[in-house]
Amino acid sequence: MGMVGGGRGAFIGQVHRMAANLDGKIELVAGCFSSDPEKSKLSGQDFFLDPSRVYSSYQEMAEKEAAREDKIDFVSIVVQNHLHFEVAKTFIEAGFNVICDKPMTHDYDQALKLREIVKKSDRVFALTHNYTGYPMVKEARRMVRDGELGRLLKIVAEYPQGYAVGDVEGDGQGKINNWRSDPKIAGISNCMGDIGTHAHNLIRYITGLEISEICSELTAFIPGRTLDDDGNNLVRFEGGAKGIIHASQISNGDENALNIRVYGTKASLEWHQEDPNELIVKYANAPRRIYRRGNDYISEAASGHGYTRTPFAHPEGFIEAFANIYLAAARAIADQIDGNPAPEGGYDFPTVDDGVAGVAFIKATVESSASDRKWIKFPAV
Repeated sequence: MGMVGGGRGAFIGQVHRMAANLDGKIELVAGCFSSDPEKSKLSGQDFFLDPSRVYSSYQEMAEKEAAREDKIDFVSIVVQNHLHFEVAKTFIEAGFNVICDKPMTHDYDQALKLREIVKKSDRVFALTHNYTGYPMVKEARRMVRDGELGRLLKIVAEYPQGYAVGDVEGDGQGKINNWRSDPKIAGISNCMGDIGTHAHNLIRYITGLEISEICSELTAFIPGRTLDDDGNNLVRFEGGAKGIIHASQISNGDENALNIRVYGTKASLEWHQEDPNELIVKYANAPRRIYRRGNDYISEAASGHGYTRTPFAHPEGFIEAFANIYLAAARAIADQIDGNPAPEGGYDFPTVDDGVAGVAFIKATVESSASDRKWIKFPAV
């Protein structure tokens, strides 16, 4: 594995490295960890890498790794949003498989172009929408697919955080004074682009439903901000189901409260990221059931393939969910290298198509919020 970005002081880079290393199947051997060559070099020392495989630019890395007999099998891209497209394009065209952080690209046009590049190649492309890696999210998906909820009527997904509320009545130079508030780097949205996309992706993963129309209101409560820190979306899904998607960074007192409720004609389900080992299933005329990760009544979709690493009563969480994305992508890459066919049903990780859907969601929410009509057709996914 090689890595672009994620050097000293980068939270998400460390998360990716821990996740990739968790199962002992992936080794970090090369990288360009910063646009500052000295910082990249020092980061390579932190990770005990061969100095000759610590690069000053991602372009140099792609060129020199491609020329090696022992070249990397894939690259993990953990740079800022505005660089995702160019870095991914460079490595795919150099013949490398890619695991990329979300959102996939800076804008919708780039997302469509990158999908075309990936489809024309024979490379594996995985996107780290890590919440799809939780075993009980996979169990929820299995239940929906098996018809245990009946016909889906309504889906509510929320992602409230409160870490930025202190800036609302401040000078705007506080906790989120970082690149996510800069349109040149983050893109056209802050809150919806950063965390709202997770709520949207969770809906798509569990239910398989696509949005047909959306009505959005995005707000920048923090003075001086041009990008949203709160958003509310009414959603019409293909097939007739309705939904609500809410995301916020000024929800006072909330930490990382991503949750989803899926309501069907037979039953409904509920999952909370802050209590990820439980899945609640509710009925109109029967007691609710609580399913817990690691028990023998959990299906193969959630308990198989190494997705559950510890016995019941031993909680698993954020890093393990991230690791499940890397584990599934590693299987796909290994099969590609060995010339093995994909298993029946394919591999369970977010793909370039999920990346396009995520960027389309950002585009739609921003356009709807700025529109007098409000209800707009969802972009082609």
